[in-house]
Amino acid sequence: MRIKLDYGRTGLEVDLPDKNVVGPLAIRDTEPLANPEQAILDSLEKPIGTPPLAKLAKGRKSACILICDITRPVPNKLILPPMLRILEEQGIPRDEIMILVATGLHRPNQGNELEEMVGPEIVKHYRIENHFGKKLSDHEFLGVTPNGVPSYIDKRYVHADLKITTGLIEPHLMAGYSGGRKVICPGIAALETVKIWHGPKFLEHPKADCGSVEGNPVHEENTRIAKMAGCDFIVNVCIDGSRRILWVGAGHMEQAWHEGVRFVENVVRVPVSEPMDVVVTSCAGYPLDTTWYQAIKGLLGALPIVKQGGTIVLAASLTEGVGSPEFQHLIADNTDLSAFIQRILGKDYFVMDQWQLEEFVKVAKRCKIKVVTQGLSAETLKKCHVEASPSVEQAVADCLKEYGPNAKIAVIPKGPYVLPYVGV
Repeated sequence: MRIKLDYGRTGLEVDLPDKNVVGPLAIRDTEPLANPEQAILDSLEKPIGTPPLAKLAKGRKSACILICDITRPVPNKLILPPMLRILEEQGIPRDEIMILVATGLHRPNQGNELEEMVGPEIVKHYRIENHFGKKLSDHEFLGVTPNGVPSYIDKRYVHADLKITTGLIEPHLMAGYSGGRKVICPGIAALETVKIWHGPKFLEHPKADCGSVEGNPVHEENTRIAKMAGCDFIVNVCIDGSRRILWVGAGHMEQAWHEGVRFVENVVRVPVSEPMDVVVTSCAGYPLDTTWYQAIKGLLGALPIVKQGGTIVLAASLTEGVGSPEFQHLIADNTDLSAFIQRILGKDYFVMDQWQLEEFVKVAKRCKIKVVTQGLSAETLKKCHVEASPSVEQAVADCLKEYGPNAKIAVIPKGPYVLPYVGV
């Protein structure tokens, strides 16, 4: 069976033995919106749980629009133009409209990346700035939550007269689903906030998982923080594996988001009848698979259906390497994963991005991991606690030797966009 995995910008075609393959597992076949531009405009005029954007904008002096960074394929080229037009028609001066890139703790996006995200015309005519989570002085302190999280949010957003966010609703490894409140926290939160919210107190909770909302402390806490910061209006979308818009909703931060989550749950959840010996997957290609830090999400997406002691084979381009300097140092300093978990469960150890290694440990405890990439050497991958393989075909052949000729192999070409589970 010949299957194309999402890998980098071009994809990766692989040949797998027909008799072993379960799948390919894909999101439910759903017709994309016939006229996404009109659907976006309709959502601005008839939102969920709020007045129309034009009514909200009337009389406001300034606006801040949050957009996701390059790691999230949000179709802002379609979302932003009608929104910006409405804001200006309602009297908000163009020079009082800021588009703020919610980088979280990722690197800033500039130049060609901004044009790729929003289009050259918006880059040319509007003020676009990046959030810098490690600059505490850029943030407003909003108080400490009942769970002890100090809430620092970017001043440029907090002080705006009209607060708007855009986003993409898809499965998320810790918060259940992305979008909605998540563009505020961690999108424009300070490191001092994220390091507690992304700490073991929250991440080790059994409900802090992909597709889990009710009782998920990660979701509940960043919703609380987002409400402290305030949000007047959101525009969120759901997309298919080809990044076509399937659903768009706007309006109230929680009501509109929950409606999108209900839509996504019916599309992305895919059952298998039993746990798999092997899962072949991706991290959904560019821009999600450019670093090892991001690619770990592909592993976590496959985790629910792999057997204890099985193997996940991950294909990811990793063109930008391991990840941030902090993440690189974290891996270098923690060669023993069990000892790492004990360190973070203590009170005196913290390194930025440790949460991603913490999530990786959940995978490493359950199964073996083989990685196919042109972006990192076998030596570097070994330091990341995974085994390099020259091809997906070779990785699968090695697995069949280990698990036998009748081993079950699930294939998830688009990685974490799919939420697989064992069931009927």
